Amino acid sequence: MTDYISCQDPNGSINISDDVVAVVVTAAIREVDGVAGLANAAGGELAELFGKKNTAKGVKVQFEDGKVVVDTLILVRYGYAIAAVAKKVQASVTSALESMIGYTPVVNVHVSGVAFDK
Repeated sequence: MTDYISCQDPNGSINISDDVVAVVVTAAIREVDGVAGLANAAGGELAELFGKKNTAKGVKVQFEDGKVVVDTLILVRYGYAIAAVAKKVQASVTSALESMIGYTPVVNVHVSGVAFDK
């Protein structure tokens, strides 16, 4: 079942799917220096843990009490400060969602591992 952010105005309603939000989040994460990628199989486990479908690999979006809550599962490149990369992910996702959908989200970043260059 797809969830939607709904905005009502005199001309009708605007509904934005959680899948659309997940695509915006994924694009914002990929722009952050130090992120090696989104987690694979663990993303499904994270979604199961929260009882929600996995809308995009490593990204889970929920709408709770009028808030957009985003959980991300990332891999950080070896040699980067993990906490600094996670904070940059939070800032990037927050900025993207504020500008594209008009909501300030709660962004939880879960670092599932460190990726080494080949």
